[in-house]
Amino acid sequence: MKPTQHRAPAFKRNLLLSVIAALTAGQAWADGQISGQLTAQVSGLPLQGSRVRIEELNVSTVTARDGRYTLRGIEPGRYTLSVSYLGVQTLTRQVEVSDNETLISNFQIKPATPEAEYVIVMGQAGSLNKALNVQRSADNVVSAVSADAIGQLPDTNVSEALQRLPGLSIERDQGEGRYVRVRGLGPDYNAVTVNGVNLPSPDSGRRAVALDVIPSDLLESLVVSKTLTADMDANSLGGSIDIQSLSAFDRDGMFYSFIAEGSYNELSDSTSPKLALTASDQFSIGSGTNNLGIAGGISWYDREFGSDNVETGGGWDFDDEGTLLEELEQRDYLITRERSGATLNFDYKLSDNTQLYWRNLYSRYTDSEVRLANIFEFEEGVAPGEAGVAEVARELKDREETQEIFSTAFGGSSRLNNWTIDYRAALSESSEDEPRHVSGAVFEASDAFESVSFTDTRQPHLSTPAAFLSVDSYEMAEVEKAGSGTNDEERSFQLDFTRDFFIAQHSAQLKFGGKYRNREKDNDVEIWVYEDFDENGFSDDQLLMSHYAADAPDYTLGQFGPGIDTAAVASALAGLNEEDFYSDEDSTIEDFDVEETVSAAYVMGRVDLNSLRLIAGVRYEDTEFSSMGTRFDGDEFSPLAVDNQYDNWFPSVHARYTLGENTQLRGSWTNSLVRPNFEQLAPNFVIDDEEAEFGNPLLDPMESENFDVGFEHYMGVAGVVSVYAFYKDIDNFIYQTDLAGTDQYGDYDEAITFANGDAAEVSGVELAFSKQLDFLPAPFSGFLVSANATFSDSEANLSYYDADESNWLSRDSKLPSQSDTTGNLSLGYESSSFSVRLAANYKSEYLLEVQDVTDADADVYVDEQTQLDLSARYYLTDGVQVYLEALNLTDEPYYAYVNGRAYNAQYETYGLTFKLGLTVTNF
Repeated sequence: MKPTQHRAPAFKRNLLLSVIAALTAGQAWADGQISGQLTAQVSGLPLQGSRVRIEELNVSTVTARDGRYTLRGIEPGRYTLSVSYLGVQTLTRQVEVSDNETLISNFQIKPATPEAEYVIVMGQAGSLNKALNVQRSADNVVSAVSADAIGQLPDTNVSEALQRLPGLSIERDQGEGRYVRVRGLGPDYNAVTVNGVNLPSPDSGRRAVALDVIPSDLLESLVVSKTLTADMDANSLGGSIDIQSLSAFDRDGMFYSFIAEGSYNELSDSTSPKLALTASDQFSIGSGTNNLGIAGGISWYDREFGSDNVETGGGWDFDDEGTLLEELEQRDYLITRERSGATLNFDYKLSDNTQLYWRNLYSRYTDSEVRLANIFEFEEGVAPGEAGVAEVARELKDREETQEIFSTAFGGSSRLNNWTIDYRAALSESSEDEPRHVSGAVFEASDAFESVSFTDTRQPHLSTPAAFLSVDSYEMAEVEKAGSGTNDEERSFQLDFTRDFFIAQHSAQLKFGGKYRNREKDNDVEIWVYEDFDENGFSDDQLLMSHYAADAPDYTLGQFGPGIDTAAVASALAGLNEEDFYSDEDSTIEDFDVEETVSAAYVMGRVDLNSLRLIAGVRYEDTEFSSMGTRFDGDEFSPLAVDNQYDNWFPSVHARYTLGENTQLRGSWTNSLVRPNFEQLAPNFVIDDEEAEFGNPLLDPMESENFDVGFEHYMGVAGVVSVYAFYKDIDNFIYQTDLAGTDQYGDYDEAITFANGDAAEVSGVELAFSKQLDFLPAPFSGFLVSANATFSDSEANLSYYDADESNWLSRDSKLPSQSDTTGNLSLGYESSSFSVRLAANYKSEYLLEVQDVTDADADVYVDEQTQLDLSARYYLTDGVQVYLEALNLTDEPYYAYVNGRAYNAQYETYGLTFKLGLTVTNF
């Protein structure tokens, strides 16, 4: 579908004038309003997500993070004000509203005992209760997790905390959670924000944000919006994940929390330290009382661990004569990951009607990896149990990668009678830096080895001759050095106007505004290839691996043999002139600069019709894209610049019908998009004889029409049962294909690029249940059960050109990263001094990669995974807690396969990790 052209500035101007004219032509509104705060009686903690309602007018609002609420535009009179918070009897009182005055009405929940309050607002049940209050009161479909809940399980980073929510699952790297999937849609189809500010990706070619960069200790909550309202960016198909950092107004008065932890990984036999400190307080400045809040935190975690791997990469030959293995790799990883972060946030109440904030988050993630590999290539494929001749090479990769994320936002909210104006300016930056390193030192066996065989097609175990283990069997053949850097920066400005009023005695609201986002991303790669050592002064003896050998790694999946010493390799190359080995082609073809500007405007309205709340709106986004890359035709380089522009309209309707105080139905129709990845858009064109590979900066964005219906019933403290069904109709699905043989690429044997498919779809059902078993007699009333499951299905159409048939063909495929079934089961128990929780996370197999668009048998799938984690905590005193955590209790491996589960693409194991820590907290 060709993008349509519109003049965005004229649209925004006309929209704003029309809305203002409609508002000023209406009736005058009264100025009376009610404000207050909801807190817990004993702890003083503010409570978010509570419904506050004027019964006679059917006017309602929701308490914010600091427990505060405001009801505006209330005509003078006497009313019944009610406050509803899960697990507590609804509070009501009579209030008198006067014109042009603000009535202050604060509430405190009053459980029968302090122990009952603990259950409601703290611990496992209280943490879940907070999240459910946010979910219940939201106008759209959301799932949430609080900082307290994150601390109840051994989740190291943001992505691992999110895997516990309904409809969410994660993709892991070396056993650690990294990317998040929402409702069966992969990480690149979801948006990530920090305090509402878009977060750019530190990865060079992706939009997906690797959430293992951000420590979970610096968060206050995580909120996942699965349906979008018109005032939200439309840039997600699965969902939008908002990371909310600390605020001093999240608690009452001085707060601090200190964590000291040590963890042990059995595979690497290493111990890793962790320290974290967060604190906040409120101050009185000027004539205000507790009107300035300052919150900050630091976190540091230095983890040493490893993994053992055996993989074929799908190197199987499936034919009528049987299945033969063509290539195989053994890999041993030693990894050090240092994850640090800091947050510093200021909140200032300038007056009763104006609040300002400045929020900052910084994260730094350094991943040091030493990878040793043995590479086997059979001259002819061999079957299991049979012997063959194989060329063998040993390889070393030793690199350090640092990713950084920084987000700063200044904004506020001002009220003027029935108007609310929200404003924000923000800057977000991310980067990835790989200093110059040995990206591949290859030592090849002088002669092919005979009698090489293997057993087990799932976890291949090799049998090799004695010469395989001898260091003098190998000579240094090639060393590649590399360095790279990626920078991604986004600036944004946002302005929103909200007016509350009545339509025929029905509470209503009109909201409109605009947003401007400018994003710049660049990628720079440098490659040096050292080879032909005999022509550069190396003797035959100097090339023998015995001069570069290191101790054999502790590899658990078979015989591995000697390692390779990085320092020895670097020393051998020190006397060479690196400029002689600089690779112009490899150092240029991945470089790019892109700029993307999105200008948006929206209008939306809300009306409460007794038990029904309706929200309807439309959003408009104009996207301008410019890119600079390189064309290389085998002989020379030339710059290649491509621009693109498109615009989109996103209508939406949300409905929430309340059957009772604790039961509600939801339904929505929304529209959204996902812009192509930068790897797909980069205008780099490389021609190698009759083969070409290139990006496609003229790709259309993926567009989705989304339908959601659901039922929610809340059952006291931490209790909910919910059922949701969803369907997504996706246009312009993006995939990799081969255009060789088509009119434009008729002279090529291969022309690999990215294209828009016709359509794709995702459908599914999402179930959730949790309950504190407080109806049982003590001590059994301390048990908590929580479970969720998502059943989904997807289908995409992949087209390709068959040069032999001179015709376009197609086949159906799953969407990448979509598991048919994901689920969580958590069993917990807590008392006033002790807490334990066992959590299982499951996801079924999913499509990892389409290796060949013409051959479904070459598709790579990741097998089903179940991870079991345990956490136990004991209060030494009211504010001092010791905890023990165990991760991956069943030592679940990562397994990918091709053409059925029997045939390995990759098998990797990580071992168990144990944590022992101490937490000191003051509320």
